[in-house]
Amino acid sequence: MLKLLGTRIVALVPILLMISIVSVALTTLIPGDAAEGIAGASATPEQIAQVRAEMGLDQGLVTQYWNWLTDAARGDFGRSLIDKSQIAPVVLDRLSVTLSLALVAALIGLVLGVTAGTLAALRAGSLADRVITLLSSVALAMPAFWLGLILVTVFALKLGWFPATGYVPITDSPGEWLRSIILPGFALGLVVTAMLARHARASMIQVLQMPHIRTARAMGLPAHRVLGKHALKSSLSPVVTTMGFQFAYLLGGAVVIEQVFGIPGMGDLVLTAVNLRDIPVIQAVVVTTGVCVALAQLLVDISYGYLNPKVRLA
Repeated sequence: MLKLLGTRIVALVPILLMISIVSVALTTLIPGDAAEGIAGASATPEQIAQVRAEMGLDQGLVTQYWNWLTDAARGDFGRSLIDKSQIAPVVLDRLSVTLSLALVAALIGLVLGVTAGTLAALRAGSLADRVITLLSSVALAMPAFWLGLILVTVFALKLGWFPATGYVPITDSPGEWLRSIILPGFALGLVVTAMLARHARASMIQVLQMPHIRTARAMGLPAHRVLGKHALKSSLSPVVTTMGFQFAYLLGGAVVIEQVFGIPGMGDLVLTAVNLRDIPVIQAVVVTTGVCVALAQLLVDISYGYLNPKVRLA
């Protein structure tokens, strides 16, 4: 297991370097000139050139990347071009909000998806199986923002069970944090729920037909023990793999959901940075998000090694 973990960590290094290169390169494609925007519409060419030199935008792309990379390796993403504030504390503060939303959505998707998929597999071909399959198809076709608006209308405005907008940090009040995050988490996690339910159903049906499951049943083991100790663990490998890929979707989809529910996360930060052409903030957001996705993949690899001993041996 330690060998598997070490191999995966070493493999992260070139991935993170590639993410940093792409983030710096893509910012050159943003239309407009950040120096012109900061200097103002009435600025002379000399003033614009002076601002560009102060920001280091007059240097070559390779030099800009190297300077940025050496600072980022120390946790310093520089200062915002707009208000001159340190970027790292702002990004980390917004990241905690977005990660809270993504993790709650992932937990909802994992619990509901595995439960629904397992129930459908145990009753394959029955009415319950067909209903679960139909509902998962509907959920896959349902836009997250549209579901979010419905949830706000029903559970916030009409019933008053949850707040319509806003976010309460978990450090301030765990109860209010849960109330503020449950609706956006469900709206964001519904697609993941449907996706995992399909994979859990297919995997469980396949596992239930394996020889060791038939042997356990023939030995007279209780059904709940056969399912919980043998079948469920074996069927979770493809589900966990799918969850790793879906985590990138959750971080991207959080941008839209945060706008619907008025949550001050990474989405609001990156949209503001793009509109103002705040290049250092954009780079910091892209790299930070990429690191989170890479770490999620690392956790998936570790979980896969735990669920599948063949992976550890390989």
